[in-house]
Amino acid sequence: MPRWARWLLFALLLLLVVLLPFGLFGEAVEKWVGRFIAATHQQPVVTGLVLALLLVSDILLPVPSSVVSTAAGYLLGFWGGLTASFFGMSLGSLLGYWLGKRAGRGAAVRIVGKEELERFRLLTERWGAWGVVVARPIPVLAEVSAFAAGISGMNPSSYLLLTGLANLGISAVYAATGAFAASAESFLWAFGASVLLPGVGMMYVRRVRGEK
Repeated sequence: MPRWARWLLFALLLLLVVLLPFGLFGEAVEKWVGRFIAATHQQPVVTGLVLALLLVSDILLPVPSSVVSTAAGYLLGFWGGLTASFFGMSLGSLLGYWLGKRAGRGAAVRIVGKEELERFRLLTERWGAWGVVVARPIPVLAEVSAFAAGISGMNPSSYLLLTGLANLGISAVYAATGAFAASAESFLWAFGASVLLPGVGMMYVRRVRGEK
């Protein structure tokens, strides 16, 4: 099998791992998240833990992370929402890296070979930092980049630093959006912003790619 075909097969399998749960469980998970947000009252600690765990599970389940992070700011205020979102997103990023390194590398070696995987590692060392940061706010790309970082053997310290800073910035934006919506007493505004912001991120990525 040609080199490009092996990489195409591996990329399709990686995308399948991320996209398949959306097709199987996406609607059910979104409905549950919506009911939880609507039913939450004066239980900030429990609310924060559940929202953080939802964000951790986003690496494997079709959790609407932008809605969850915005809801964290809406329900817990800026600082509470920032904390829940940051720790949830960061632990999810770490889980994705670990899964990629533990399970994905073996699959990658079998499909593309050790030599190609080493080339991928060198490419990641050169350009992977930008990819990890830019992909964090983008649905699907965020999960794929986490798996890819682990598969390529990206330096874990660099990965944690880059994703931590990216997650902090993203969480701050969503938490501020949710907190503002709470002060305006309109979760509809927060929901709209949580849908709009990932779209803006996608447009930015396309623009950057178009300029290259």
